[in-house]
Order: sequence, then C-alpha cells, then structure tokens
Amino acid sequence: MAHTLPDSAESLTQMADEIFELTKMAWRQRLAARAADTETELSESQFLTLDSLIRQDKQTVGELQRYLGVIPAQMSRIIRSLEGGFPRPLIACALNPEDKRKIDVTLTAAGRTAYETFKQGRLERSLYILHGLSDQDRTDFVRVCQHMRDLYARDEATRAAAAAPSE
Repeated sequence: MAHTLPDSAESLTQMADEIFELTKMAWRQRLAARAADTETELSESQFLTLDSLIRQDKQTVGELQRYLGVIPAQMSRIIRSLEGGFPRPLIACALNPEDKRKIDVTLTAAGRTAYETFKQGRLERSLYILHGLSDQDRTDFVRVCQHMRDLYARDEATRAAAAAPSE
C-alpha cells in the first residue's frame, strides 16, 4: 500500500514513525526469542560489546565504554554479565601490561560462537521477512539503508568530535 507524503516535515515524521514501528516489532521478536533461548540470547549492549571485539580483538574497558556510550557502572555490569552470565565466559579480562590502571578485554571462543549464533538468528528472521519484498523494493531498501548508515556514521563522527577534549 503506497503512502503519499505531501510535505517534507510530514514525510520525515512518517518515516521516523515507520522506523519506530519496525523497531518495536523487532523488540517483540527479540523478547520472544529471549524467552525461548536463554543460553545464547544477548542483550543489545552485550551484543554490541561482542561486535566491537569482533572488529578489534583487544580493547580496554574504557574504549568499549566510549563505543557503547554508557556510564562506567553500566559497562561494569555488561562486562560482569559477559564474564559470568553464560555457561562459559564470552570475554576474558586482564590487566593492561603497559598501564596497570586499564583492563584489556578480549573475546573468548565461546564469545565468538555466541556472537555468530545470535547474529545468524537475527539474519535468518530478517531474511524470512525480506523475502516478501519485490526485486525493486529490495534494491530500493538496500540503497536507502546504506544511505541511512552513512548518515548515522556522519552523525556519530560529528558527536565524537564535539565530545572530544580540545587540545
């Protein structure tokens, strides 16, 4: 069903509403998955921590905290949950050899498996849903999503630059 979007402000609001509705639907699916599989289900913050470690193998707690944009107490809870909240630790922590005030965090084999299992489960569900789109809708969707990712990345870079201490 095609929607007409009469003016820019209204169309932006409608698009934001659509994104929010899709987000809520994804949240409901995650809640259902979490209830069904407590062993490999991760919270958003846990997954983002593992995702960051997949991209860069060893990071300090502070680097992870800045990446997630959480306060120290929240990061401590995330770290504790990934160390002890699963049948096997998903991360390992050790003192940084150059600076004993810092803690290095690395991904364990169990963490890599949990990451891949979680990601694959989300991708499979999305593939199932996306199967209902036409070829043209798929092409348009990918193009718009890639552009939105660029806009998010630009916004993140701007926020990071604004938050960085000036030298």
